[in-house]
Amino acid sequence: MTFEYSHAFAQQLDDADPLRSFRNEFFFPAHEGKDVLYFTGNSLGLQPKGTRESVLSELEDWAKWGVEGHFHARRPWYSYHEILTETSAAIVGAKPSEVVVMNQLTVNLHLLLISFYRPEGKRKKILFEYKPFPSDHYAFESQARLHNFLPNEVLVEMQPRDSEWNLRTEDIVAKIHELGDELACVCFGGVNYFTGQYFDLSAITQASHQVGATCGFDLAHAAGNVPVKLHDWGVDFACWCSYKYLNSGPGGVAGAFVHERHHHNRELVRLAGWWGHNKETRFQMAPGFDPIPSAEAWQLSNAPILSMAAHKVALDLFKGAGIEALREKSEKLTSFLEFVIHEVSKLSDVQMEIITPTDPSARGCQLSIVVPGYDRSIVRKLAKNGIIVDWREPNVIRMAPVPLYNSYTDIISFGKIFQTIL
Repeated sequence: MTFEYSHAFAQQLDDADPLRSFRNEFFFPAHEGKDVLYFTGNSLGLQPKGTRESVLSELEDWAKWGVEGHFHARRPWYSYHEILTETSAAIVGAKPSEVVVMNQLTVNLHLLLISFYRPEGKRKKILFEYKPFPSDHYAFESQARLHNFLPNEVLVEMQPRDSEWNLRTEDIVAKIHELGDELACVCFGGVNYFTGQYFDLSAITQASHQVGATCGFDLAHAAGNVPVKLHDWGVDFACWCSYKYLNSGPGGVAGAFVHERHHHNRELVRLAGWWGHNKETRFQMAPGFDPIPSAEAWQLSNAPILSMAAHKVALDLFKGAGIEALREKSEKLTSFLEFVIHEVSKLSDVQMEIITPTDPSARGCQLSIVVPGYDRSIVRKLAKNGIIVDWREPNVIRMAPVPLYNSYTDIISFGKIFQTIL
């Protein structure tokens, strides 16, 4: 499609958008009496309008039933997490038995690394991508220390080629084979938070298994953003949060995936809790952990119901929109933003650089933009004009045009204002 840098063209695209009604399902912050132009769904998604009612219904059942709400609430709390499983599995391309909603992201990452980072002999290294999200790096460091290693002995941060921002798949695969029998675990972010690069998870998984390493992914910036097929790709483990693209509230409950081939391995080391114990005998309160033969075995405690009530509303919206339709709009919306940035760059004579891959299959709905000669004050100027974007040091603006609630008109309005500011 040939894009045009005009409000009229953007409005035409919005009029033809089959997902345009989903925008009305969300609350937008206001600026001077108008909805802001919100492009930070990669940090915190907007609140669905149904969230309040869903959470209130659980508060009402708590007031009415007290502890009996575990079995008599409208959505009984004892099994609440189970109603979230099917849609969660569809979002990450898994079987329902391979997915469980629980805890928060980094808690789940640690629980999974306990099981899938099992260094032995010379096989003790962890490979991860250049510039991972800091919490992942801290997790890798502490897991290394847990096994009495110094982090610099076992952590390998995959570096891009000189003068490049993104990693090439062939270089990642080559590095995996170079490390070979020294490699215990590969753990990348599915989409890198800084550059927005969507890695070839299938190729990384295949290469990892070829050298005898386990392979997992932090899908914080991938779940609800890009198509994922964890089961088909043979990924060992994965985890994700729900407060970014999944719009389930600040600090919302997270998710975890464990491939079904690991479910019946009772010797697999894990940290155990009573909610991962056999449901049939759970309330016998007897010693001796009997893991559920599914991803549920990695649960520790009973469900955080209020957080899950918010999550259910967001998942229902995803189910209604459909992953394929969201991806189709995402690619088009992000390409339009890319076009607008190039137009603004030309018209303002500021040579901005987009460091996110240009190939739509290698990115989600995020563009990371270097604006030479400008500091963080440019983000404050945008905010004063009702535009919310994200800044990362030293000079990168991150923008996420989210297909569930962002419009083409949002993007052209951003472009015109940004052009004026520059």
